[in-house]
Amino acid sequence: MEKSHRKVRMLTEGAVCIALAEILSFLPLYKMPWGGSVDLAMLPIILYCVRWGFGPGIVASFAHAVLQMLFEGGIAIGWQSIIGDFIVAYTVLGLAGLFKGKYFSATVVACAARFLVHYVVGATVWAEYMPETFFNMTMTTPWFYSALYNGAYMLPDCLILLVIGAILLKTPAKKYVTGQDLA
Repeated sequence: MEKSHRKVRMLTEGAVCIALAEILSFLPLYKMPWGGSVDLAMLPIILYCVRWGFGPGIVASFAHAVLQMLFEGGIAIGWQSIIGDFIVAYTVLGLAGLFKGKYFSATVVACAARFLVHYVVGATVWAEYMPETFFNMTMTTPWFYSALYNGAYMLPDCLILLVIGAILLKTPAKKYVTGQDLA
């Protein structure tokens, strides 16, 4: 593939994947009361990262992060939350690009990295909003509460993405998911 054609294709796919991610973020399967949801918005970003690698993936993830911050509806309690829960949490999805061509590893790393960011922000920035009980358990530490709260949507999100990946990799779409069509 010619170098300029490849660059145009990379940019076009990035724009389409970011747009799809934004659309999918407006169609949650489940929404948590203080932000966070189970949806398919990470799927196009992770697919892009797996296809194009770390550099393009981190740029697309950052663009997605900025759009999430703008469109999410203001679930933030200050600049620390805006930077942590939006800019950093969604930009780390670009780490999936470190596993170019490997959907499962990329998905696990991207989801784990995003969870860790939300976990730390939840236990520090959101700590004062910790309820006395959550999931019928007494909350004694914001670290435990943050793990439960963020795990309640990040774990199902990750599992759904892994199942979708397993399905896609068993179809002729496998070469597109792994980026083999770009060779």
